[in-house]
Amino acid sequence: MSTGGDRTSLAAAVDLVALEAWHAPELERLQIDCFPTLARHELMRAEHFLAHGRLVPEGSVVGIAHLAPDGGELATPKVVALGSGFFIDFDFEHPGHTFKEIIAEGWFTHHDPEGDWYYGADISVHPDYRGLGIGRRLYDARKEICVRYARRGIVAGGALPGFAQHKGRMDAAAYVAAVAAGKLFDPTLTMQLRNGFEVRGVVASYLDDEASDGWASLIVWCNRERG
Repeated sequence: MSTGGDRTSLAAAVDLVALEAWHAPELERLQIDCFPTLARHELMRAEHFLAHGRLVPEGSVVGIAHLAPDGGELATPKVVALGSGFFIDFDFEHPGHTFKEIIAEGWFTHHDPEGDWYYGADISVHPDYRGLGIGRRLYDARKEICVRYARRGIVAGGALPGFAQHKGRMDAAAYVAAVAAGKLFDPTLTMQLRNGFEVRGVVASYLDDEASDGWASLIVWCNRERG
């Protein structure tokens, strides 16, 4: 990975664009590169991304890199990031759900064009392009979607990659509370908190993920313009 000024150039050479059909195969590969501990049946495939583009064209933002991690120019642009989701009326009185259930096995067919909330299905940044602020830009793009379409905000189940190091001495709820209090660092949840999200609890059996034993945080960002 390049450093210093080269990192600034690398970050600037990543464009955020609407999902297009040619992105789909690369997005499938991105899932594998970004989520190595997830069971393969949890990962979305190219046909899912094609369906997202047709069903919820406003819901996905794709990061396209024009430079390689070492700063060299790429012969062809490369898909390196994704923020995807859909609109839904989320039941906070009964928040338990699995990832595959709510995303309809990857097809996003629970999308409700009039839904009050944007459900954040996936944010992923290729490991070679992390630390460049791309994740923050994806979260900002999601917030802009909520403002543009006057939705109440974003709700999501958040992966807990750091829980694997602590699950022998605390449960998931205690771990999430410690991260929210700033006592522990989690690569995903800590970034989400820094991006204005708040924790509403934890969700059991959310993902088939050996690192987190299936646990996820339940996080929310509220659109203050909606009230």
